[in-house]
Amino acid sequence: MQVDEKTVRRIARLARIKITDDEAKSLEGELSGILNWVEQLGEIDTTNVEPMTRVVDQQLKKREDKVTDGEIADDILKNAPMVDDHYFVVPKVVE
Repeated sequence: MQVDEKTVRRIARLARIKITDDEAKSLEGELSGILNWVEQLGEIDTTNVEPMTRVVDQQLKKREDKVTDGEIADDILKNAPMVDDHYFVVPKVVE
């Protein structure tokens, strides 16, 4: 896939990168090379390859999914500057 200067400038604008004319010319070749390499990856036959999330097969440790308050709510509220009915009191920010 060939990338032209117009596309390079659009990518630079979207990435909020300021580039010179010389940089735009050199980036044309670099981006075209990268996209050609990615196109080559599409030619690989992966029909018998299982999808994986990591290189080493690992089983995640699982725990029981139960909802708790941590049983330390009183200790946490001791650090709050203002508390009302077991809730944090914060300044009003929206009028």
